[in-house]
Amino acid sequence: MQIKLLVEGGSMKPGPALSQKLGPLGINLNQVITKVNEATKSFDGLKVPVELNVDASTREFDVKVFSPPVSELIKKELGIEKGSGIQKKIKVGNASIEQIISIAKSKSPNLLCKDFKSAVKTIVGTCVTLGILIENKPAAEIEKDIDEGKYDKEINEEITKTPSDKKAKLDEYFSKIKAEQDKILQQEQAAKEQAEALKEGAAATTTPTTEEKKSDKVPAKVPAKKAE
Repeated sequence: MQIKLLVEGGSMKPGPALSQKLGPLGINLNQVITKVNEATKSFDGLKVPVELNVDASTREFDVKVFSPPVSELIKKELGIEKGSGIQKKIKVGNASIEQIISIAKSKSPNLLCKDFKSAVKTIVGTCVTLGILIENKPAAEIEKDIDEGKYDKEINEEITKTPSDKKAKLDEYFSKIKAEQDKILQQEQAAKEQAEALKEGAAATTTPTTEEKKSDKVPAKVPAKKAE
């Protein structure tokens, strides 16, 4: 029997989901956690696909570790926690082509690509999804540049080291982009809060108070006529 899991490299912990999968098989959970953490410790900080091959009759198992998803490798390379939820508007990183080639090189054995250039484009495609710039450009533009042969030298020679001066310029460019993004987000948040405040103010002026409601329901007293 095969059981597939996605675990934190070297930091798998017990939980309800794991108990539901392994509990009915009578396997010792602590043994599974120990073996999986040992097998995935080199992927510290990454989500790693793991497959357990279980012999239900003997309750013995072995652990097979697969390469982390491309998105995890990219986030690890760039030192970011998550991708952008609004890719066209917010960018979360700025990679060099050398960094992309490095990821493609480590992941290519697990990719169904016809050649290494296609593997590089696969990594670039994931950058599009995550909202990551490459060489100061939207990742979608880099895909076109690769098709046009702009990075053939780097790809063919599998260059994976980014020159320090180039890396500094990429970081400087992204710092400016991030500052602009933060400013826009702050302005949008302020406008949203102002709109909500105006809405609440308008509601307060049109909604009668409890006392006003009571006064509407109590009829006005009519003065009694004087005796003649």
